[in-house]
Amino acid sequence: MSDDTILPFGFPAVDRKKLIAAFNGGRITSDGGVLLLGAVERRLGIAAKLAELIADPRNPALVTHSVDDILRARILAIACGYEDADDLEHLRTDPAFKLACHRLPDSGGDLCSQPTISRWENMPSLREVVRMTDALIDLYCASFARPPAAVTLDIDDTPDIVHGHQELSLFNSHYGERCFLPIHVYDTATGRPVAVLLRPGKTPSGEEIRGHLRRLVCRIRLHWPDTHLTIRGDSHDGRPEVMTWCEANGLDYIVGLAGNAVLDRLVEPIADAVRVRRALTQAPAVRRYTEIRYGAQSWHGERRVAARIEATSQGLDIRYVVTNLRRGSAEWLYVTMYCARGAAENLIKLHKGQLASDRTSCREPLATANRRLVGTGIAAVSEEGGGILSGDAVERGSKRLSKSLDGARSDPPQIGLHLSPARFDRAEVRAVAGQIAIGKA
Repeated sequence: MSDDTILPFGFPAVDRKKLIAAFNGGRITSDGGVLLLGAVERRLGIAAKLAELIADPRNPALVTHSVDDILRARILAIACGYEDADDLEHLRTDPAFKLACHRLPDSGGDLCSQPTISRWENMPSLREVVRMTDALIDLYCASFARPPAAVTLDIDDTPDIVHGHQELSLFNSHYGERCFLPIHVYDTATGRPVAVLLRPGKTPSGEEIRGHLRRLVCRIRLHWPDTHLTIRGDSHDGRPEVMTWCEANGLDYIVGLAGNAVLDRLVEPIADAVRVRRALTQAPAVRRYTEIRYGAQSWHGERRVAARIEATSQGLDIRYVVTNLRRGSAEWLYVTMYCARGAAENLIKLHKGQLASDRTSCREPLATANRRLVGTGIAAVSEEGGGILSGDAVERGSKRLSKSLDGARSDPPQIGLHLSPARFDRAEVRAVAGQIAIGKA
């Protein structure tokens, strides 16, 4: 019996031109950018490295989808804007995703389904989640051709609002929500993620931050024993336990410091001069910087404190940072060193917004931690590929790709990908694809 679905049919003429249509356009997908992401992931080997750390209790003879195949499909789906496991129900047959996951678009088997993804996310144990975190730190270190002379690591936590009663989620009065409060660590100079740690929705204590920092630094030291590390964080990261540990282990730090009456009294002469100048000049804002020596009762001695003093029509605003850095002026410490941590906040927003890492609806905390680790792996893939592979450039609907078929049951020796010039920047795609091919992306 003949298949009449390929027979052409007509529409009303347009400008005296006959309009003919037929169902012979081939396979079409709106996620052509996933091919570039897949090539980067294949070169980095993130899915394979993480899969090696997860025990697979299944009978190898009955396995259809290996752990690394499941991981790869999940990573690429989230990177293209498909954050829900349910999305794999239609993506598993998508030609672009199958090609990105090393499968032929027609004769190759379909990708894993949502139940398989859900079982995998609940599979890793606590020990395996810790090993996966270490593996992502190793990946960050391996992204450098040689150990750097110095690195500044930004540490910050962020609310992950939950809408249920997941384990470890707590009500946080500062945010007014029930949430997790995971800690993110970034190298903002390169934009690379270092670690993401899931934790309860309460402000971390000094002992807890010190413990996380000690494990992180020890792992980095395995790769970079001589690299000088600087820790940068907000005021609640500047606990006495953290600063003392950094000083004892040769790390520099610059962290925010909450103001108090003693600090305000020490900078009052400069603050008064700023107020007077603002009143005399009627300038929109008058700003000055100064530094003092200050020792809180919980500290073992005095430390260097830099202050930014600003007078505006709204009044006087004073911000403090504490550091063990000996070089630089107070202005350099605050503006150049401390304020640069704003880049880390933007990276956290990207991690939560574009990679949907705050979609942590799993009831079990280990599954939630696993989900955030996947998000960190995606961030590494996107950053490695360059600006064309991150953000809106790979979001759902931003690319168009079609695959020509010749009607045969088996795949042709060469697969043709027809990319729409209206959707792609041709020069950038050619450049990135060439760099990936020679291992320089």
